[in-house]
Amino acid sequence: MQTVVIIIHLMIVAVMIGAVLLQKSEGGGLGMGGGAGFMSSRGTANLLSRTTAILAAGFFLTSLFLSWYAGYDRKPSSIIGTGAPAQTQPASGAPITAPTSGGILDSLKKTDEQQGQQAPSGPQAPRSQ
Repeated sequence: MQTVVIIIHLMIVAVMIGAVLLQKSEGGGLGMGGGAGFMSSRGTANLLSRTTAILAAGFFLTSLFLSWYAGYDRKPSSIIGTGAPAQTQPASGAPITAPTSGGILDSLKKTDEQQGQQAPSGPQAPRSQ
């Protein structure tokens, strides 16, 4: 459905650009219809102005439909008050507690020490055997 409306929308845009460029230029702009025409001056002006108005209305309606259709399945969501996310325990079985003092690095260091792993203090030289 959306693809069909987009194709119709693009066809309306292409024809509307052509209709605008065919209109008589009053200020010496980019209009190409200033010279000899295929109809009389008055008939061409009426036909092109009506065609442009109809195409503009079609462009407006297809634009509104496409914007409505794009937001049709969206559900409103709020990032406030959605509830606390579920916390899972680590694989070692020891729960990690929130730090009471210090930062996250201090709490990670304490967790490593509790698990019996010594945190490296910096780069270490390779040991020979």
